Amino acid sequence: MSFTILKKHELVPTVYLMGIAAPRVAKKAMPGQFVILRIDEHGERIPLTIADFDAQTGTITLIFQKIGKTTRQLASLAAGGSIADVAGPLGKPSVIEKFGTVICVGGGVGIAPIFPIARALKSAGNRVISIIGARSADILFWEDRMNEASSELHITTDDGTKGHHGFVTEVVQNLLEHGGHSGQIDRVIAIGPPVMMRAVASVTKPFGVKTVVSLNPIMVDGTGMCGACRVLVGGETKFACVDGPEFDAHEVDYTLLMSRLAMYLPEEKEALEPYEH
Repeated sequence: MSFTILKKHELVPTVYLMGIAAPRVAKKAMPGQFVILRIDEHGERIPLTIADFDAQTGTITLIFQKIGKTTRQLASLAAGGSIADVAGPLGKPSVIEKFGTVICVGGGVGIAPIFPIARALKSAGNRVISIIGARSADILFWEDRMNEASSELHITTDDGTKGHHGFVTEVVQNLLEHGGHSGQIDRVIAIGPPVMMRAVASVTKPFGVKTVVSLNPIMVDGTGMCGACRVLVGGETKFACVDGPEFDAHEVDYTLLMSRLAMYLPEEKEALEPYEH
């Protein structure tokens, strides 16, 4: 069985959107879950969070950044082509309840997975304050979709080309200190680079606000069998693929997470070099 690519385009430089026909995945998918795909029978398995899904049309939307060999190969595919395997939905879905006021933070490509979570939280009756950030305005995407999914939207750019000149953490800090337009902040969800998630966690901890992050460590099978995705949370080893991918932000060992993410950089470089040439 193969999965047809219905659409593919570059959202912003190096970041691509791909729509795939995957009826059974779309029917079961929930915010916060991911798939593991393999381009062909010789390809590696890579995890990608489901950015959107439609059970009626049987489609899922994936957003990825062109970095290594497999994501570069994925970016070279066109609508009408196919992908050998799309396994999912995997992982535990996000907890969607009526918490009150929730801050949803998406950094860089993390904007994609925070979108369905923000949308679901708003539908559940929460006041959703979203913060999306990027290095500069030219690599910021889905501002319109995040605006629709939120009660209030803040934009930050590191270089000040759009919105707040600075980091998402500065806006989070301000909202926690002043409560936005609605008073108390009841929950924070942050998805993005590990250094960003760690920074958000350090800001929210003194306020005692429950904070959740979504981890995307190295994964292979996505079912807890290989152990590649192990992370340390609250001093205990967890498998992100079956125990997560969402965890208590104040309990995650980010130093270990980042060191494990860098484990195979030489091999990744070695795999990429012949592909580039």
